[in-house]
Amino acid sequence: MIIDPLKIFVTVVEQRHFSRAAKLLNLSQPNVSLHIRNLETELDTTLFIRSPKQVKVTEAGEMLYIRAKKILSLYEEAKQEIADQKHIVQGTIKIGASFTIGEYILPRTLAQYANEHPLVHVEVTIGNTEEVIEKVRSNQLDIGLIEGERHDYDAVPFMEDEMIIIAPADHPIAQLRIVKPDMLEGQTWIWREKGSGTRAYSDQLIQKLDINVKRSFIFSSSQGIKEAVSAGLGIAMISKLTVKKELQTGEIKQIQVSNRTFTRNFSIIQGKQDFVNRAHDLFIEKIMTIEK
Repeated sequence: MIIDPLKIFVTVVEQRHFSRAAKLLNLSQPNVSLHIRNLETELDTTLFIRSPKQVKVTEAGEMLYIRAKKILSLYEEAKQEIADQKHIVQGTIKIGASFTIGEYILPRTLAQYANEHPLVHVEVTIGNTEEVIEKVRSNQLDIGLIEGERHDYDAVPFMEDEMIIIAPADHPIAQLRIVKPDMLEGQTWIWREKGSGTRAYSDQLIQKLDINVKRSFIFSSSQGIKEAVSAGLGIAMISKLTVKKELQTGEIKQIQVSNRTFTRNFSIIQGKQDFVNRAHDLFIEKIMTIEK
């Protein structure tokens, strides 16, 4: 069926890389290359300009990409309508999640969803909040689960997340019951990378409290931050969801700042839907009913 070569073609275009496309599709790179060559032969044109460093889409390739997306959308719509007649939920949904949500919230929710709808194929991408937003915006993802407030996007909150400041167990500031904001002055902080929802929230708080940061280190994962704090490198702001075990074991301690509680929202954003996808809608319903 022509659908499979078109799926492969669209994935190569969106990934701009044959190897990455092959990995996403669970195919070998030679198999992907063969499908593309067959398409080029059938259409009597060149779809990609290949070089060791990049894959560039030709003008003919761009034309085919636009129409291939429409064909694949119509095909999925037809499958969905046929399934609806049989009262069957099936199809494919592509979900993106920030690291905190993808590692601590999504797995359990997705397990429940998959058990309820075994015919639905789910593809999950985990990245920082800005990466997820960009992939939804470019229609590489159907659904994005992100951290924080987004005034430039129609984001729907589904859960409130508590943010806390953590410190090594033997840190002087961790021995105090209550810490005033000015006592955080001059501390060494451990941050997430730019583009992370956790980093954005931390930057806003530091600015709001007017705190001078003495020195900082950047880690691209919550796990790295936890390990760094535990090792005595500095203090950090992080989602409480990610450090429950470490707090219980006493590896790290929570710093209570003037009896204040810091919270943010976890939100859903959605890409453009060309047709009503029951599998998609049921997943949204599942996310919205997560126990708060």
